[in-house]
This record gives sequence, C-alpha cells and structure tokens, in this order.
Amino acid sequence: MFNEILDVQEVLHTLLYFVVLSGVTIVCMFIFEMITPYNDREQLLKGNKAVAIQFFGKIIGITLIMKSAIATNDSLLGAAVWGIIGFVLMLIGYFIFEFLTPRFRVDKEIENGNVAIGIIAASISLAIALITSGAIS
Repeated sequence: MFNEILDVQEVLHTLLYFVVLSGVTIVCMFIFEMITPYNDREQLLKGNKAVAIQFFGKIIGITLIMKSAIATNDSLLGAAVWGIIGFVLMLIGYFIFEFLTPRFRVDKEIENGNVAIGIIAASISLAIALITSGAIS
C-alpha cells in the first residue's frame, strides 16, 4: 500500500539531496561569515538590522542557487558542484561591490548598522543568485 502512494526510492533520493545540499548551504554560509570582519552572530544578537538584512540576502541567494542546482542536475555530485560554483560567483559579486564603492567600506557600514547599505548588499546577493540560477538551468 505504501509503495503505491510513495516510492521509497524517491523518498530516499529526496532526503539525500536535502541533506547534502543543506550541508553545502551551511558550509557556504559559514564561509560567508568568516570573510566578514565582524561576527555576524554577535551583530545579530545586538539587533543590527543591517547585518540581518544582508544575512537574509545571503541565505535566500544561496538557497536559490541550490534549488536550481538540484532542479537541473541528474546527479547529486553535479548539483553540489553547481551549487558551489554559484556560491563562488556570489563571493565574487560581494568583492566587486566592495571594490566599486571606494568612498566607504561596505562591511564597516553594515557593521555600524547602515540599513541602506545592508539592503543594497542583500539586493546584490539576490540579483547574483537569480542570474546564476538562471545560468545553471
């Protein structure tokens, strides 16, 4: 009866993709946290809205990339590799944003609670993620 409703193989396949790509996402977020000069978690606990907004953009951006990587690859390894490639592109975009704003340091502004810069940083993460996820598919 159960096999008529759900294919056990498909359920296991789904769980495997979920576990592996969630792990890749967590590692990507950890790397993002390591490259910022401030401690994201401390800033979030202090109520820094700019950090929260930027963090939101990173999480959603990475997740969009992982979704496309899963949807467009027949293998778990392919999905993980394309997810990592998309993350690297997000990192490059992050550094380009910093480079294109020589009058101020993006990280410093976000650490100081500049919500406007946090919104722009989140928007850039999302834009890069949308472009990358489209390119993956």
